[in-house]
Amino acid sequence: MAKISKKICMVGDFSVGKTSLIRRFVDGQFDDKYLSTVGVKISRKEVEVAIEGETKNLQLLIWDIEGQTKFKAIAPSYLQGAKGAIIVADVSREETLDNIITHINLFRSVNPKGQIIIALNKADLIDEIKLQSFLDKHKYTEFDTIDTYETSAKTGDNVNRLFQELSGAILEMK
Repeated sequence: MAKISKKICMVGDFSVGKTSLIRRFVDGQFDDKYLSTVGVKISRKEVEVAIEGETKNLQLLIWDIEGQTKFKAIAPSYLQGAKGAIIVADVSREETLDNIITHINLFRSVNPKGQIIIALNKADLIDEIKLQSFLDKHKYTEFDTIDTYETSAKTGDNVNRLFQELSGAILEMK
């Protein structure tokens, strides 16, 4: 069986946890030392996805894109050819939540048919009531996104589910 490879991008402001989510998903590890991504870093991970009763193997090429505002001009070239994106915000920094729509629009401007899922990351840093309020407020269904998940790279909550759901949606694309 031929291996299917698809490019996905991690998009969001600086320090929202894009690299940490990738590291948790790919290596099963978490490190709370902050290292800023410069440009782009590409990771690979093979996942099994069940589509219509059939299991398919998908190799994800995960592009971890720098979140600095000075970088916005060259971001479209890194987004080119991506079949999906995980838009990441930090629930402990409300301004990153306010920027989600900007990131959705940027990705859609380059990949109008690409699949998008939202990660409200660092969910372990706020209480349940505030987290639920964020989840209720930040659905983005009008932007044709797959879903919104609260995630924690530190605890691993919903990290695999996030990537699995995006992988399934990409494979179902016609």
